[in-house]
Amino acid sequence: MNFYQTKFAEKLEEALKAVLPIIGLVLLLSFTIAPIPPSILLLFLFGAVLLVIGMMFFTLGAELAMTPMGEKVGTKMARSMKLQVVLFLCFLLGGLITVSEPDLQVLAEQVPSIPNHILILAVAFGVGFFLMVAMMRMLFSRSLPSLLIVCYILVFILAFFVPKDFLAVAFDSGGVTTGPMTVPFIMSMGVGFAAVRSDKHAEDDSFGLVALCSIGPILAVLLLGLLYHPDDAVYIPSELPVLQDSVELWQHFARGFPEYMGEIMVSLLPIALFFAAFQILSLRLKKKTLLKIIIGIAYTYIGLVLFLTGVNVGFMPAGNHLGQTIAALPYRWILIPIGMIIGYFIVKAEPAVYVLMEQVEEITSGAISGRSMGVSLSLGVSVSVGLAITRVLTGVSIFWFILPGYVIAICLSFWVPKIFTAIAFDSGGVASGPMTATFLLPFAMGACQAVGGNIVRDAFGVVAMVAMTPLIAVQIQGAVYQFRSRKQEMDEPETISVSYLDILADDDIIEL
Repeated sequence: MNFYQTKFAEKLEEALKAVLPIIGLVLLLSFTIAPIPPSILLLFLFGAVLLVIGMMFFTLGAELAMTPMGEKVGTKMARSMKLQVVLFLCFLLGGLITVSEPDLQVLAEQVPSIPNHILILAVAFGVGFFLMVAMMRMLFSRSLPSLLIVCYILVFILAFFVPKDFLAVAFDSGGVTTGPMTVPFIMSMGVGFAAVRSDKHAEDDSFGLVALCSIGPILAVLLLGLLYHPDDAVYIPSELPVLQDSVELWQHFARGFPEYMGEIMVSLLPIALFFAAFQILSLRLKKKTLLKIIIGIAYTYIGLVLFLTGVNVGFMPAGNHLGQTIAALPYRWILIPIGMIIGYFIVKAEPAVYVLMEQVEEITSGAISGRSMGVSLSLGVSVSVGLAITRVLTGVSIFWFILPGYVIAICLSFWVPKIFTAIAFDSGGVASGPMTATFLLPFAMGACQAVGGNIVRDAFGVVAMVAMTPLIAVQIQGAVYQFRSRKQEMDEPETISVSYLDILADDDIIEL
C-alpha cells in the first residue's frame, strides 16, 4: 500500500507541474486581453481538475501495465516465433489498435467525400503494414534514416497531386492515430524486440516504431484523396456552450463520461486481449506480476476516461474562445507569441510524453535525461505553434512549412547519433496527442474563424506541425550531445598528461 501511495504522490506532483502553467496562462489571458464568459471558464477549471487526476492515474497505469506488457510480448515474439507469425501478429495488432483509436473516428468526420468506414480501414491497414516494416527493421538492424527518406519522398510526391483542402487533414492523420493508449504499448514492444539482439546497435534500434507507424496513416489518407477527389470542404464549428448554473455544469460533464468510458473500453480491449492470449499460450506470468498488470490496466482506463473527458468537455471551448477573442483584437499578431507560450507548456501535459521521457532515460541509463528531452520537446512544439498561427493569419499552404521541415529533419539524421534520430521521430507522434487536438486545434480554429480564413485549409495542420518540429529539436539536442562528448574525449588525455608533467621537477628522472 505504501508503494502505491508513494507512486500516486509522485505522479500527482508531475501532473500538477504539467497542468498548472496552462491554467495560470489561460487565467491571465482571461483577466487581461481575452475575457472568457463564466460558463466557459468554469468548464475549463473543472476540466483541469479532471485532467490532473487523469494524468496521475494514466502515468502510473502506463508504468505498471502498458510498458511491462509491451516489453514482455515483444521479447516473447522475437525469441520464440517464426518471422511470418511475428509479422502477422504485428499487422493484426496495428490494425486492431488503430480501428479502436477514438481520435480516428473524429478524423473520419473531418475528411470530406470519403466514407468513414473506408478511411478507418485504410488507415488501420497503413498502421499495421508499417508496424510490420518497423519490426523487420529492428530484427534485421536496418538504418532508420534511409527508410524514412524513401517513405517521405513517397509522401511528398503524393502530396503534390492531392487537393489543397485535403492536405492539412492528411498530415494531421499521422499524429492523430498514435494516441496515448497505443504509444506506450508499441514503444515498449520495440524495447522488448531490441532486447533479444545482443549487438551494440540494439539500444539505438529500440526506438523508431512510432515514427514509422505515423507514416502509414498519412500515405493512406493521401491515396484516398487521389481516389475520391474530394471537393472543397466546409467545416461548421460547433457552438460554444452557455451554462446557467452549477447543475448544468455537472450535466455537461455527465454527458461526456459515458461516451469516453465506452471509447476507452473499445480502445483498451484489443491490447488487453492480445496480452491475455500471450499470457495463456506462452508467457504464464506469476500471479503477483499478473495482478500488478491488471491493476495498472484499471488505472490506465480510469486515467484516460478522466483525462479525455476533461480536455474534450472543458478545454476545447476555452481554446476556441481564446483564439476567436485574441484574433479579433486590433493587434492580432500577438496570437503568435501567445500561441508559442501555450505550445511550450502544453506539451508537458501530453500523457504519453512522460512515458517517452522515462523510457529514454531508462534505455540510455541516464545519458539522455528526461528533463533535457522535455525541454527539447517544449521548444520544438513552441516553434510549431508559432508557425501554425502564422499560417492561420497569412493563409500560406502547409506544404511550404512541412516540406522544408522534413528535409531538415532527415538531413540532420545523417549527422547525429542513431538513437537521437529514432527518439526524435518517435517524439513527433508522442507530442501530437489529445492536448493538441482539444486545445491547440480549437485555438487555431477560433482564430481562423475570427480572421475569416478557411478552417479546413488554414487551421487544420496544427497537429502535423506539432508532430514535425520535435524531429528537428531533439536531433539538435543530439548534435549538441555529440559535440560535447567529442570535446570531452579530446580534453581528457591533455588534462592527464599536463597534470602528470606539472608535478615533476626539471631534473627528475622518469622511470619507464
